[in-house]
Amino acid sequence: MRLRLASRISRRTGGAGVPRSVKVLLGCVPGFAAAVALVLCAYGVERAVEPSAAAPVRKTAAYTAPQPHIVPRAVWVGDADREQPPPRYDDKVVAVFVHHTDSPNDYDCAEAPAHIRSLYEGQTTARGWDDIGYNFLVDRCGTVYEGRAGGAGRPVTGAHTLGFNHRTTGIAALGTFSAGVPVPPAMERAIAELAAWKLGTSGTDPRSDVRLVSSNGGSRYATGTTAMLPALAGHSDGYMTSCPGAALQARLPQIREMAAELQGRKPDAGGRQERQEMVQKATQKENSRIAGAPR
Repeated sequence: MRLRLASRISRRTGGAGVPRSVKVLLGCVPGFAAAVALVLCAYGVERAVEPSAAAPVRKTAAYTAPQPHIVPRAVWVGDADREQPPPRYDDKVVAVFVHHTDSPNDYDCAEAPAHIRSLYEGQTTARGWDDIGYNFLVDRCGTVYEGRAGGAGRPVTGAHTLGFNHRTTGIAALGTFSAGVPVPPAMERAIAELAAWKLGTSGTDPRSDVRLVSSNGGSRYATGTTAMLPALAGHSDGYMTSCPGAALQARLPQIREMAAELQGRKPDAGGRQERQEMVQKATQKENSRIAGAPR
């Protein structure tokens, strides 16, 4: 079995011998708020299932972007690496989900590897996951780190967005980006570069909407439902959460345009807004159907 995640997230945020930095990152806000933050943002993991048969993605011209520089996993994991099952793979990546780690923003970028390691230790120890859930992490200086094991250049099945881990990549912004918090331009650029590269491997326009099949009814969509979601989406587009924070969510339209430009595409002449309105209507209709279904 790919994941050893229990059906519920442990509220334990550390144990004997866990460094203080681990406790800070696992409990980035005090008391009840910390528990809520962990449930809302970090609980994007589902039990391993066979890859969903997602609907074919409409491809345009072969727009691609170069792979950005990615700091390998070995740099941050060190001797904390644990034995785990072999990685699982999908056939391609057609969507990217953006997250935030809900951790402090006032870190020195040289400390980012230690912070990522703390997140990994918290997820694999306190929560019992087999690995860090995100495929990539980006710090406020724009440095990109490989997250989940399996190879940065391969379509590794992540554990970041409940119901929509297949054919997607999870990118986590290191920090907390709730309303009013500025998102560093270097971080935005790095997310755009990652998305342009990953989506380019399947010929997907970062500004488009794609069909994904929900594999878990705990998401915004019932199991087996085909959902139309942004190719470059926020965690909250697929799961009922505040992640990636209101500030970062609000920047996604600009990040999509930046990613499309990096793929060599022409500027969108307003079509994205029209498509997004259609997606919002479809989402509202689906949410109403689920709410009215017998329980």
